[in-house]
Amino acid sequence: MINDETVTRFIKYNRILSQLKSLGMARVFSNNLGDAIGVTPALVRKDFSRFDLTGNKRGGYEIDLLIEKLDELLGGKGLENMIIIGCGNIAKALINHGDFTKDGGKIVAGFDIDPQVDKFSDIPIYNIDVLESYIKEHDIKIGILTVPEEAAALMFEKLLALGIKGVLNFTPVELKGSDSCIVNNVNIGLEIKKLTYEVKKAFD
Repeated sequence: MINDETVTRFIKYNRILSQLKSLGMARVFSNNLGDAIGVTPALVRKDFSRFDLTGNKRGGYEIDLLIEKLDELLGGKGLENMIIIGCGNIAKALINHGDFTKDGGKIVAGFDIDPQVDKFSDIPIYNIDVLESYIKEHDIKIGILTVPEEAAALMFEKLLALGIKGVLNFTPVELKGSDSCIVNNVNIGLEIKKLTYEVKKAFD
């Protein structure tokens, strides 16, 4: 079982490796990857050695081989279809961001309580009333939650009841995962508060 910190590093390695490959590079050294993601070369080598990925001092690691193995460890190259619930400003930014496909996900539909919500992208935006039928028909397992704070808990319970297995939560409410559903909370306000505290502590 790979712990969360290692998974995060593997995702970062994979991104850097893909960038290096796009630049025409065929091999990379542990110190290059370590510098790129802020860890020691020794930790890079330790991470790779756990899965029998070896390099050498003169030639480094073969980039294609690393990408192939990391893709396998991280769930393959297929895209997981995702839906977004609550189509306000945060949802618009996420949908228009468009880089989810690089990380294995694809937003295929949005849902909102307002049937007149603007069609601000190429994906369809549906009334929340058809959420249940859409999830069942398209076998959706991941939902992105961007509803107002007061609606977060109720909508989360609804997603659980509909069999959603993963939730990326952008609401201010801290939602708890379970054996049947994994939750990643992304509290932007909390991160801003932490950053301002750390800056004041370090530089004031």
